[in-house]
Amino acid sequence: MITKIIDENSISVIPEDSDDLLNLRRIIKENDKVVGDTTRVLKQDKDYSRPDKGERIKIRIALTVEKISLDDVLDRLRIGGTISESNNDSVPHGSHHSFILKVNDGITISKKKWLPIEKNLLHTSNNQLGFVFIAIDTGDCGIARLRGTHLEFMPNIYSGSGGKRYKTNFNIEKFFEHIQQAVSTIIKEGDSVVIFGPGETKKRFSNFLAKSQKYKIQVVEGIDSGGEDGIYTFTKSKTMQEIMSDSKLAKVSAIIDEVMVLVNKKSRKFTMGFDETHNANKMGAVDSLVFSDKAIQEIDEQKVIDFLNDVESKGVKIYSVDSSTDIGLRVTGLGGIISILRYPVES
Repeated sequence: MITKIIDENSISVIPEDSDDLLNLRRIIKENDKVVGDTTRVLKQDKDYSRPDKGERIKIRIALTVEKISLDDVLDRLRIGGTISESNNDSVPHGSHHSFILKVNDGITISKKKWLPIEKNLLHTSNNQLGFVFIAIDTGDCGIARLRGTHLEFMPNIYSGSGGKRYKTNFNIEKFFEHIQQAVSTIIKEGDSVVIFGPGETKKRFSNFLAKSQKYKIQVVEGIDSGGEDGIYTFTKSKTMQEIMSDSKLAKVSAIIDEVMVLVNKKSRKFTMGFDETHNANKMGAVDSLVFSDKAIQEIDEQKVIDFLNDVESKGVKIYSVDSSTDIGLRVTGLGGIISILRYPVES
């Protein structure tokens, strides 16, 4: 999340991914003021204009928040309220309007008092490590960027080599150039490039990429699939946890593995599902928590948001996951919310 402090009450923000939108859902509350650009249909006063038609124009308004909700799970944030200010005299104050906030849209949030948890949520994603995964073989290459626990795929790139029977005019350097061009469109400053796949092609491509001296590169052995399948295989592997131990995805994966161990031991130092976890949180027993987008979709949204804020206010580390990774699907299958406890709690 890109942030800029305006004064002690106002902060401008630009969400960079779905995690940021979720954090803003947890930050913005009723009676906060949100300033941003939007569009609104205004009636035309021109000669010969149809009375039932209006012109959609771009305006800047300040909205006193009355309702906020996630649209389409975590992809958009709907902020509804009453217009208190605008830069167009034709927009009546006191009328109702809604912002549809998406990734890379900017708004300014004003509060009478910012709580520590709200400021912390603004900066949580700023420290997340970014990774570009490249699963390459002689025939094809899969590319995805990981930020937090969200995995964004690009379409597979095909070399045209015809498999193991190489065409005489096949030029692997051209294949590498196409991959590098694709990587350049998604990589961000500070990202690390992780390359894997069967055979020696990954090392050849690493050497090719290293010539530009622009990238932090790591080559991984033991992943014998290229393309999109290779990326999914890597994100489920122990190798991922080892080489990316500080990443959010690796930490979540380790929590899930620990929960599975506790299940097999018939331990009570874990919870699955909203009710169990809610009960453990009331006792102050939760140590770390992971939730999926399905938890918000299938349980009362405001109830889940209030619960997450209460958990985090107690110093618990919270991780969100979505269906872009196998890990997100596993959490959904375990009830949408799981936690590891400091001590056993009876359900």
